[in-house]
Amino acid sequence: MSKKVLILSGSPRKGGNSDLLCDEFLKGAKEAGHDVEKIRVAEKNVGYCKACYYCVKSGGTCAIKDDMSEILQKMIDADVIVLASPVYFYSIDAQLKAVLDRTVARWKEVENKEFYYIATCADEARTSQETTIACFRGYADCVEGAVEKGIIYGTGVYQKGEILNSPAMKEAYEMGKSV
Repeated sequence: MSKKVLILSGSPRKGGNSDLLCDEFLKGAKEAGHDVEKIRVAEKNVGYCKACYYCVKSGGTCAIKDDMSEILQKMIDADVIVLASPVYFYSIDAQLKAVLDRTVARWKEVENKEFYYIATCADEARTSQETTIACFRGYADCVEGAVEKGIIYGTGVYQKGEILNSPAMKEAYEMGKSV
């Protein structure tokens, strides 16, 4: 059965290491017959949540008029959500964090999703990515019916493109194919 897969690439660098892993995941998922879309969050205009709670009073409409309403609808409509980020001080980057925070406007509608996580970092140790993965899990813990399906660890990569020679590329492709 074909699934709707939404990949949220938090990489601020087009063709950055986590972004390249997203492309491999996308390739595998498409080959498996799924409807796949990748959004490069850095290319979207998404402001940060101001906790004004206008969304509560307005039935889920955010006071900030930007690209987030479109992204949020795609998250609601997706069967599978892939969250990808480079590690920034043991956490996710600001671009992806802003998107996750802004789902508050309709967060209860983001339900019954399969989640995959992609993280990259310069450090060789996977343990350096655990707090980043914990951020992803923290978001998924707030999603009713969320199921974690897989994690891709891109370790030991710093310069753009270094991931190309990593086993993580094949893992991302295979994981995408297994959706």
